Amino acid sequence: MDLSFYKSFISEEIRDEGRIEDRAACVMAAFNARGIPVPDHIRERITSCTDLDRLSRWHWRAATVSAAEDIFTAEDA
Repeated sequence: MDLSFYKSFISEEIRDEGRIEDRAACVMAAFNARGIPVPDHIRERITSCTDLDRLSRWHWRAATVSAAEDIFTAEDA
């Protein structure tokens, strides 16, 4: 059986896209679970981000901030 597809560049790219989408969904879920409203411009910024490390930071911050805007810092500009 040829399993080379699972190690190809394209398969890695597809997995990365899935990880990014999942992390953005986690950020949004954290806000939803805490009852924090997310304005459309914040939602767009989160869901259009392609930096997995940045999304991970936002996910951690979403667990403690009091407003959606507060997940962003100067380094996120």
